This record gives sequence, structure tokens and C-alpha cells, in this order.
Amino acid sequence: MGGRGRRTESEMLADIHTAALQEVLAVGVAGLTMAGIAERSGTARTSLYRRWSSATDVLLDALESDFPREEVSPRADDLRGDLLAALEQLVGWTATPTAQAVAAIMMERRRHPELVDALFERVFDPHGVRFTRTVLLHYGQAGVIDPALITDVVTEIGEALVSAYYANTGDPPNRDYLERIVDQAILPAVGYPVTVGRRRAVRG
Repeated sequence: MGGRGRRTESEMLADIHTAALQEVLAVGVAGLTMAGIAERSGTARTSLYRRWSSATDVLLDALESDFPREEVSPRADDLRGDLLAALEQLVGWTATPTAQAVAAIMMERRRHPELVDALFERVFDPHGVRFTRTVLLHYGQAGVIDPALITDVVTEIGEALVSAYYANTGDPPNRDYLERIVDQAILPAVGYPVTVGRRRAVRG
């Protein structure tokens, strides 16, 4: 950290968060320690313990801070556009260290179930659990779609199809494929009319 001068509190916090993500990717969940995070971030361990009780607590804080938040149209007048934006946000997020750290935690579900539970409680649940779920609930509350149709299966469609595309091709889906996910899977599942051909969802 030489040459940077004294860091502000926000800069130090950002460095610590970045270090926690980098450290878990380097050594895994089992190897994550306060000493490792402190060394990588250029921060004294005593400073870490003033704010966090453990290395996994630092990691969860970093994930919570960096996890994306879905944006919705306040007037609930662009369901298709908001769903597409949520899926594009998902694809962008999958390339980040945050997403890679989440994957590392999920792979340790059997050995560290308490950490996975904390991940859902502190990170996933406050952000809507699944990408597109926040959008769908917003439009359900606005009366644009039937809330009864917003089931757990429906809210997983977007993530599941994006994940399947990654698994089958090794590449992120492009916008055209994301549009097809919205038009051919999500919108029909919530009973929202789609004009096939133009790929634009319209109100009937």
C-alpha cells in the first residue's frame, strides 16, 4: 500500500472487501483467515477485529456490499425492458470476483452449511433471492401481472436458462438470447402477451 498515503475509511473498507474476495478465490473457504485478508489489504488485524468477528464475516460483508440491485421502472410500464435489464445485470455480474466468491461458497455447502445459510440471509434474500424476482414482484404488486403466477419456479427461469447457456457453451449469452428467454419463457409464464416476430411484449 506504499505510496498511497493515509487511506480514508471508505478506501480502507473497499481494500478490505477486495482482499476478502481475492483471498477466498486464492485459498478457498477453508483457508480464509483474518491474517490473509489483513496482509492482502494492507490492514492491521486489530483493525479488522474491531469491525468483524471472523474472516467469513468480512467475506459476507464484501458480498453484501458488492451484490447488484435490480432496478425497476417506478410506474411499472416496461415489464419486458426491466426483465431484460435484470438478465443483462446477471450476465455482467457473473464475470465479477463477487460471483466467483459466491460460487466458491456454494461449492462448500456440505462442509460449511452455516456459511451458505448466512449467504442467503445476508446477501440473496435482501436482494430478491433471484434475478428477475424483484421485477416480477414489482409488476405483480402494480397489478400488471397476476401475483399468483409469480411462483418459485417462475422466478428461477431466467437464472436457470442463463446458467444452462453457460454450461452448454462456456460463453455468456448475448442480448438476442436474453430477449428469447424473456419473450419465450418468462413473459408467457406470467400470462403477459408477447408479439412473436417483433419480440416485443405488448398489453392486450
